[in-house]
Amino acid sequence: MTAPTVARTAQAAPLRLHLSESPYGPSPHALRAAHAAVDDTGTYPDPTRTAPARAIADLLGVRPEQVAVANGSDELVLLTALCLGDPGRPGVTTAGTFPGYRICLENTRRGCHEVPLDGTSPGVAALADAMESAGIAYVCNPHNPSGGALDRAELDLLVERAAVTGTPLVVDEAYLDFAPTGTPQVLDHLGSGAPVLALRTFSKAHGLAGLRIGYAVGDADLVARLRAVQGTMPFSVNRAAQAAAVAALADREHLEHVRRGNTAARERFRAALAARGRHALPSVTNFLAVPIGDSARAERLLEDDHGILVRDAGRFGLAGHLRISVGPADHLDRLLDALDVVDPVTHRHRTSEMPESRTTTAQEQQ
Repeated sequence: MTAPTVARTAQAAPLRLHLSESPYGPSPHALRAAHAAVDDTGTYPDPTRTAPARAIADLLGVRPEQVAVANGSDELVLLTALCLGDPGRPGVTTAGTFPGYRICLENTRRGCHEVPLDGTSPGVAALADAMESAGIAYVCNPHNPSGGALDRAELDLLVERAAVTGTPLVVDEAYLDFAPTGTPQVLDHLGSGAPVLALRTFSKAHGLAGLRIGYAVGDADLVARLRAVQGTMPFSVNRAAQAAAVAALADREHLEHVRRGNTAARERFRAALAARGRHALPSVTNFLAVPIGDSARAERLLEDDHGILVRDAGRFGLAGHLRISVGPADHLDRLLDALDVVDPVTHRHRTSEMPESRTTTAQEQQ
């Protein structure tokens, strides 16, 4: 079965399956809190972000001084590159991952060393070895763009190396809210004394992408340095975002609804791909990485001819895969039909072939 091309008009907005946005939207309580906060737009937001920091600390069972709230986790990646670890040594991360780590390290003139992937997963052993000579280390867990999560032994190894070397380990947990209970996380190691920090966001499961708010949680000394550097831009988290975040954290029922719905929708999407002779990498997130012949071409044709936005994972260094958000069912149905046109299933994809990716711009890195 093939899908007709979609006429691109001002009325036919493209389907957004490229940024891992939540089709469930935010909690109604968060929306009401944001709307109420807008009434005070004439006054500056709280530069200390006290209310969301306390709410996060209470929820996670940590002290408020172990939490730094920022303008999305993107700001936190930049702040960590600016002020943590030894700036005289390059940072290290894995190849084939969210490019924001490399971009921030390069733009802060620290430099970045990327260790190879282990197939389509982070090269944890190589990353652990590289921490000996690194000023700071970044790893994405669950991994973007493949969708898998580190096992306990892998995260334990990285934390142990952080403790031995003194190299701060920054773990990007943007997609952790979608992962099964028991998935290894930085919170498991906060009493170890290792210099570890988790970055989290309200953009994904909480559906607050448009408000831009995220947070870091971890070693109090690392957090104190982040907060000190935040003084250069004290009002980066707006009033509506702070209010919405507090309300979102309180609405656990909405979050559980999103988690359950996403898990079911993700597995339906995986089954629908399999029914058409396709497969996807293992994922605990709200997206699937789907092997495809020419991922850059497929991304372009899906947008130009079918009005569907997906992400060529080659932008991350994982060429030959499309990262596709688990969006509304009717959007995914259209995507499946369009894929059969753009890349017929008679073409066998080889996930071991990962050609070099092109340079990624800041707007393309999400």
